[in-house]
Amino acid sequence: PAPRPVPRPRAERARKARTQPGETPGSARTAPEEKASVGPWLLALFIFVVCGSAIFQIIQSIRMGM
Repeated sequence: PAPRPVPRPRAERARKARTQPGETPGSARTAPEEKASVGPWLLALFIFVVCGSAIFQIIQSIRMGM
């Protein structure tokens, strides 16, 4: 029989990192929460503009249909 190859360090780390199905590795569970990239005021402004323009478009289409 052929000699068994020596495992490479990366392959050894991958083998050790395997977990049971449904489990997550420890590093994923303890990951710090990322700060939101968009502030709440900017998000509120964006929603206001989008909803306002949709309402304006609906009112305009009702007036044109009459």
